[in-house]
Amino acid sequence: MSYLYETHLHTTEASACSPTPAADYIEYMMGLGYSGIIVTDHFFTGNSCVPKNLPWKDRVEMYCSGYEHALDEAKGYDFTVMFGIEYNFQGDEYLLYGVDKNWLLANEDIEKKSRKEVYDLVHAASGIMVQAHPYRERGYLSAIHLMPSVCDGAEVYNSGNPDYQNALGYQFAKEHGFLMSAGSDIHSFPMLTMGSMSFPYKINNIQEYVKAFLAGDGTPMFRINPKDENTVFTEVAKSPSLTVVSQGPTLPVIVHED
Repeated sequence: MSYLYETHLHTTEASACSPTPAADYIEYMMGLGYSGIIVTDHFFTGNSCVPKNLPWKDRVEMYCSGYEHALDEAKGYDFTVMFGIEYNFQGDEYLLYGVDKNWLLANEDIEKKSRKEVYDLVHAASGIMVQAHPYRERGYLSAIHLMPSVCDGAEVYNSGNPDYQNALGYQFAKEHGFLMSAGSDIHSFPMLTMGSMSFPYKINNIQEYVKAFLAGDGTPMFRINPKDENTVFTEVAKSPSLTVVSQGPTLPVIVHED
């Protein structure tokens, strides 16, 4: 038996680009066969809806409210809700797993930190840092920023990316020997495609997720037209369009060393 986990999810409570209340995800994701979700709202350095003029504690409380609302909604169900962060630097975004509200409260100056400094703080908390959609191109981006030395893994499938950008991310992960992740980057539903991480055992909390990911026990998966009962989640590695580069990036690629 396999267990599917959504690793990249946004709520209206903290992400300015999501119209979906956190509680609305639980029934929907269970219906698609997921065993749990990781709520990864945009942090204050990215597309967050949390006002910047609030006291730090209030900002953190509002930021974490999406996760907490999803957690409350899932009570009574065999469904795991976990906390994560999507942290933005120069358009390059990283999924932080294994940190929590107390970690945020204790790091009031985190918005001023470099990639390496954030990476070190995450590791000090026994967490991990996974680059989200490494080769994403959008009209609001002027370059692709990569820093392999702060990556514990790379998101090789993101439902918001065209296939060629996912394939570039896959090759980036292969070249650097990174562990691979997959997620939907879901902001609302339904979606035409979705991603997930599949594990051969149940994950009960974010610490278990981090351990399982680092052990290499997770398999990146995707599903086309998930509301169709005739479709199933498929391994990303088995899809040529998601793993073989068909075209290069159109934006300049900047690789950061430190």
